[in-house]
Formats: sequence, C-alpha cells, structure tokens
Amino acid sequence: MDELEKNQRHKERMQRKKAAIDASIAQANQEKGVLVLLTGNGKGKSSSAFGMVARALGHGMKVGVAQFIKSRTDTGEEAFFSKQNNVEWHVLGDGFTWDTQDRAQDIATSERGWRIAEKMLADPSYNLVVLDEITYLINYKYLDAERVYDALEHRPFMQHVVVTGRAASAELRDLADTVSEINDEKHAYRAGVQAQKGVDL
Repeated sequence: MDELEKNQRHKERMQRKKAAIDASIAQANQEKGVLVLLTGNGKGKSSSAFGMVARALGHGMKVGVAQFIKSRTDTGEEAFFSKQNNVEWHVLGDGFTWDTQDRAQDIATSERGWRIAEKMLADPSYNLVVLDEITYLINYKYLDAERVYDALEHRPFMQHVVVTGRAASAELRDLADTVSEINDEKHAYRAGVQAQKGVDL
C-alpha cells in the first residue's frame, strides 16, 4: 500500500469517526447542573476538582469550595484560589481522623462544616460547588448520609457539584451524572518521597 492510499484510508476512517461523534454530540441536548464524583484510591481527585474550579472561573462563574477533613491552610490551591474573585473557600476540618483521635470532635466539626456546604447547595448564585473529601464523613457516619444525598438531589437545577473522596457509596454513585474511579498504581510517598509543593501541597 503506497502513501497516497494510506492517507486516503485514514481520511475515510476519520470521516466515519467524525460522523459518529457528531451524531452522539447532537443527541446530548440537555442543559442541567451535573454532579461529578471523583473517587478511588489514586492521587488526583482533589486536583481534578480544582481544575474544574479554574475552568468555572474562566467562564465568570461563582464557585464555593468546602474542604472537609483537611485542616491545612498553606496549600497552593488555597493560596491561589482564595485571591480570586468569585471564589468562596472554606477549610472545614481538624485534620485526618488518626490525627484528632476524637470521634465526638470530628462529628461536631463535620456538622459545622456541613451547615456551610448545605447553604451553598441551596443557593442558586453558586454555579459550582466542590465538596472535597466528603465521602469520609459519610462513611464514618459523622454526617447523616440521607441529609447529604437530599441536599445534592434538590440543589438548584443549574448548579454543578464536584464530590471527592475514597470509597464513595453506592447511593452517591447512583446520584452522580459522571463517576471517575482514580486508581492507585504507584506513589512517590511509598518510596520515601515527601509531599512536594506544587504537586501535593
């Protein structure tokens, strides 16, 4: 087969592919707020969510971020996004449960944080809300799961939500419009490499 014939076959294959993709896009004619769930044991769930924060801000949208569990206020994402217009950023945790070692405190902290998140989920002025690491609060029963699911299901029609965290429940998966499972194949931490600014912090 000569180069001319290869190019022609490639062109025909791409034309068929384009026709199939265009037809698929044409069928996706709904406009609504979507619930995106980022779960799994791999690194990058929160990072992906913050990428969507940047994307939303680029469109002039208002964003609310509720960071559960984590208590650090020195991360690069907070340092950057908290300076941007149209972002409301809340660090709502006391640290990981193995740091606090106090279940009653963790529950009280979770409830305080959830009240802030719940208000954002009821407010149509927020175009995007990120609930970072909230799956832990559900799995540990620090929050009433049904209350969380109800707020997600009955949020404003055009509001987008990104939920992150490991071991997402079947109910959360069912509620979500898009589910991504991020798998853990290899991590520098297990080779003794500290968390690095700009990559992990």
